[in-house]
Amino acid sequence: MVKQVLLFINKVLGLPCKLQNFASVSSLSLFVLADLMTTELPTIEAEAHCDGPCGVYDPASARIAAEAVQSMTNKMLTLECPETSDAPAMAAYLNTMSRYAAIKEEEGHKCKSELLVLWTDFFKPIHLEANPTLHDTFWKAAKLCSACKVEVSAVHAQELMDAIEAIHNMFWAVKGREVAWVRAS
Repeated sequence: MVKQVLLFINKVLGLPCKLQNFASVSSLSLFVLADLMTTELPTIEAEAHCDGPCGVYDPASARIAAEAVQSMTNKMLTLECPETSDAPAMAAYLNTMSRYAAIKEEEGHKCKSELLVLWTDFFKPIHLEANPTLHDTFWKAAKLCSACKVEVSAVHAQELMDAIEAIHNMFWAVKGREVAWVRAS
């Protein structure tokens, strides 16, 4: 395998591999191979919000995650706690509550990640002229994602949805398109 990688580097990329410096291919450690690859291969710079330069941005994924946060928050607030002496009912309650909490936590994290991608990768300094509250809106929305993860607050869940709606409006205005704010739930 090591020999194949070195031959690839040498033949396909036209870079010297220094294989002759090793007594045998087996003496070439992965560490040395990694060093060779980082010192011998040219650096390629790429910019993208993900592992590929797809250029696809849309606040819809943040909205969907925020809706899930709000839904789980409301379900947690309305779930009736049974008598603690009823072990099977209490076990079912704890199982359901923990599932709601796990989903709320996961979706809150996903929402924050999606917002940060939009904020740091899509929006540019030129967009601040038309949206002077852009940084503050995103900062508060990211903070609300964190608050919604650690709390069970219908107020904060609604504030998160309101912030996502404001971001939705900013995003589509920058794109020069009028896209209605539509919730899935």
